[in-house]
Amino acid sequence: MSRIAVLITDMFEDVEYTQPAEAFRKAGHDLVHVGLTEGETVHGKKDRTPVAIDRAAADISVDDFDALFIPGGYSPDRLRAYDAPVEFVRRFVQSGKPVFIICHAPQLLITAQVLEGRKVTGWKSVVQDIKNAGAEYIDRDVVIDGNLVSSRMPDDIPAFIKASLAKLEEAGGEATKAATARSR
Repeated sequence: MSRIAVLITDMFEDVEYTQPAEAFRKAGHDLVHVGLTEGETVHGKKDRTPVAIDRAAADISVDDFDALFIPGGYSPDRLRAYDAPVEFVRRFVQSGKPVFIICHAPQLLITAQVLEGRKVTGWKSVVQDIKNAGAEYIDRDVVIDGNLVSSRMPDDIPAFIKASLAKLEEAGGEATKAATARSR
């Protein structure tokens, strides 16, 4: 079981959150919703899916998590306007732990300046931004490059989930093991 930080704020793409989140939970993984303000409720852009924020990005450490999941929609663009989520993303990517991004989520990695030399995919409106950040854009349903797993759009969700779950299995949930050991 892994502990996954879900970095999210208002106007996320509902299905890009709900379907992977359901699959992660079904596989036994723990989700911690990270946003701008602990205790607030954010909503998806289409179905207005409510998500309660468990922790503020300014109050967490990469060491507390095994993986990072960033749904698309307008949420990544809103989050990249704030230092704490950007710094959290930067440190997470640099940690080598799995990072799952879909649709517009590369925007956060672009702002965190961690895409140079990487292979990634994303929504068509951010393709040039990805290239300008020094990454190689690959137009495929899922692209895996080291610790990054990326997808383009809702149609890619099944492949995204499969690749993300495989990466979690490979990574082994070290933060969860450490937290369990500390609580004993």
